[in-house]
Amino acid sequence: MAIIERPSAVPATVGPAGGVSAFVTPSKALGSYRRPVSTTGWKSWVFTVDHKKLGIMYGAVSLFFFLVGGCEALLIRLQLAAPDNTVLSAGLYNEMFTMHATTMIFLFVMPMAAAFANYFLPLQVGARDVAFPRINAFGFWLFLFGGIFLNTSWILGGAADGGWFMYSPNSSALFSPSHGVDFWVLGLQLTGIASLVGAINLIVTVLNMRAPGMKMMRLPVFSWMVLVVQFLLLFALPVITVALFLLSFQRNFGATFFDVNQGADPLLWQHLFWIFGHPEVYIIILPSFGIISEVLPTFARKPLFGYKFVVFSGVAIGFVGWGVWAHHMFASGLGPVTVAVFSVATMLIAIPTGVKIVNWTLTLWGGKLWYTTSMMFAIGVIVLFTIGGLSGVTHAVAPSDTQQTDTYYIVAHFHYVIVGGAVMGLFAGFYYWWPKVFNRLLNERLGRWNFWLMFFGVNLTFGPMHILGLQGQPRRMVVWPSKLTGQGFFNLAFWNKVSTVGSFVLALGVLVFVINIVYVWKKAVPAPLDPWDARTLEWMTASPPKEHNFDAVPTVHSLDEFFHRKYEEVDGEHGPKLVKVKTAEEIMAEQVANADTHIHLPSPSYWPIILAFAFPIIAYGVIFNRVLCVIGAAVLLLAIFGWALEPSVADDSDYDPPADGGESTKELASIV
Repeated sequence: MAIIERPSAVPATVGPAGGVSAFVTPSKALGSYRRPVSTTGWKSWVFTVDHKKLGIMYGAVSLFFFLVGGCEALLIRLQLAAPDNTVLSAGLYNEMFTMHATTMIFLFVMPMAAAFANYFLPLQVGARDVAFPRINAFGFWLFLFGGIFLNTSWILGGAADGGWFMYSPNSSALFSPSHGVDFWVLGLQLTGIASLVGAINLIVTVLNMRAPGMKMMRLPVFSWMVLVVQFLLLFALPVITVALFLLSFQRNFGATFFDVNQGADPLLWQHLFWIFGHPEVYIIILPSFGIISEVLPTFARKPLFGYKFVVFSGVAIGFVGWGVWAHHMFASGLGPVTVAVFSVATMLIAIPTGVKIVNWTLTLWGGKLWYTTSMMFAIGVIVLFTIGGLSGVTHAVAPSDTQQTDTYYIVAHFHYVIVGGAVMGLFAGFYYWWPKVFNRLLNERLGRWNFWLMFFGVNLTFGPMHILGLQGQPRRMVVWPSKLTGQGFFNLAFWNKVSTVGSFVLALGVLVFVINIVYVWKKAVPAPLDPWDARTLEWMTASPPKEHNFDAVPTVHSLDEFFHRKYEEVDGEHGPKLVKVKTAEEIMAEQVANADTHIHLPSPSYWPIILAFAFPIIAYGVIFNRVLCVIGAAVLLLAIFGWALEPSVADDSDYDPPADGGESTKELASIV
C-alpha cells in the first residue's frame, strides 16, 4: 500500500472548478504529499487499482461495445426493411442478431452499470476505495479481454449463430459446426468471472467500508440498487456458469448433457439459462432505477418520495425475480400447474415495480422541476419503462403469452424495457455525473437533441414491433415474403419500414451524444463544483475526486448528508423553510482543513492484467490447440504467485521516507 500524507500547506477554499484560491497550514500536517507510482501517463491507467479510473475505463470500453452492438442492430433492421432482402445472408443474419444481443447485454449494459457502480459507490458510502482494489482491476481487464475474445470469432471462423439464449439442440455441433458457439460459451465465462469478482468486491465494500454514521437506511438509493444487483449476480452467475460448462464439455469433450439421442433433455438448458436469465433482467434494469432515483429528487428540488418503499421494492424485485423464470417457457409443455404458478408470480413482480413508478411520479408532484437533459432522460425512463412493463404483464396470461411467444411482440416488449428503461437511465446518469467525473458539463442544447432523437427513435423502432408481432411476424426471421406486403391483415411492409427508420433516428441520437462528448472535451470549460445543488456524498469531493476521495472521511448524520450540510430548516413567515447556510466550496474547505493525517492507498500493480490475460489464452487453447492451454495455465500460475508475493508498498526509490519513519506503513500494509 502507498501512503498519501497531507502537505504542509493545503487549500483552504476550492473554486468552482476545484482550483485553489488560498492556503492554510493545518495543525496536523506531517510531511510531503506522497503519490503512488505511475500517477501520470499510460502506466497510470494500465496499472491502476483506483476505482475511479477503473470506472472510467469500464465506461469507455462499454461505450465502444455499445456502438458495435448498435451497428449490428442497424444491419438487422436494414435486412428487414424490405421483403426478400439480401443485405445479409441467412447465416450472417443469425450471427448478427446473436452477437447484437450478446454485445448489448453482456458487453454494454452490464459493464456500463459496473462503471457507475465502481466510480460512485465508494464515494456514496464515504469510502476511500473498494474493498479489494487489485481484484477490481483484475475484473476490468478480464471483462475487456473477454469482450475482445468474443468478437475475434468474426475473423476466426464466424460468430455464434444460436441466439443469445443458445437453445439446445441449435447450439450443438450438428446444427452449429463452426467455432462461433465455442467463442460465445468461453467468452461469457470470462466476462462472468469478471462480474462475479466485481460483485463480491462491491458487496464487501458496502457492508464493511461505509463511513461513520452511514447506516444502511442512509444509503443513497443508487447504492442500494447496486447492492441488490451484486447479490443477484452472486447467485445468478454460478447457474449460467454451470450451463456454459455443460455446453462447452458437450461441444469440445464429447459429453451428452443435452443430447436427446443419449436420453438427455434439452429443456435442462432452458431451465438453467432462464434461472439466470430472468434475474439478469433486473441486473440490467435496477442500476437504472437507482440512477433516476438520484436524478429525480435533485431536479425536483425535494426529497425522494417514500425512500423506504423504493428501497424495499428494489429488494423485493431481487427476491421475487427468482420465481418467474418459467414464463419464458410457457410454450414448452410445462403443464397447467407449473404454468399457473409462474403466471401468478409474474403478476406479483409487477407490484414492487409499480411501487417505484408511483414513488417517482409523486417525487415530481409538487416539485420545482428543473428540466435538464438528465431530468428529461429520467422522466423518459418512467414513460418508456411503463409501456414495456404493461406489455410484459400480458405475458403473465398464459394463453396470451403462448400466442405472443417468438413473435416481434416479445422483441418490442424487452426492447422497451432494456432500451427505454436501462439505456435511457444510463444516459440520465451520463448527464448527471459527467461534471463530477470530468469537471465538464455536457452541452445542454446537444443534450436535448440527444434525448428527443433517442426518445422518438425508441418509440418509432419498437412501437411498430408490437403490431408486427400481433400480425404474426416471427422473431429471428431473415426475410419476410413479398406476398405479405399487401393492404390486408399481414401488412408487414409499412411497419417494418417505420421500424427501420426509427432505428436510424435512435442511432442519430447516440451520434449526437458522441458529438457532445467531443465538443465539450475540446471546449474545456470547467464545471462548477456543485452544478445541480446535489444531495449525496459523492458531490462533497473535488471534481474529479482526488485519488483518496475524501480529505477527511465524513461522518454521516442523515439521509442526503451533503444536502443537509448545505441547508438548514428555519421558521419562516408561512411556516418552516430551508435556508442555504453553506456552499459546496465552503464544505470542501472544511474537509481540507480537517484532513486526515495518514491516508493509505494501494500501490498500482501489473499482476491483475497479467492474470486476466492468461484466461483468453486458455480459452483459445480449448478451441484450437491444447498447447495454448498449457501456456495460459503457466501464465496464470506465474501471475498468482507474483500477485501473492508482490510487496504491499513500493520500494524506497519510489517514495520519500514517511515522517513517522515508516512504522504506520508497516503496521497497516496488507496484500489485497
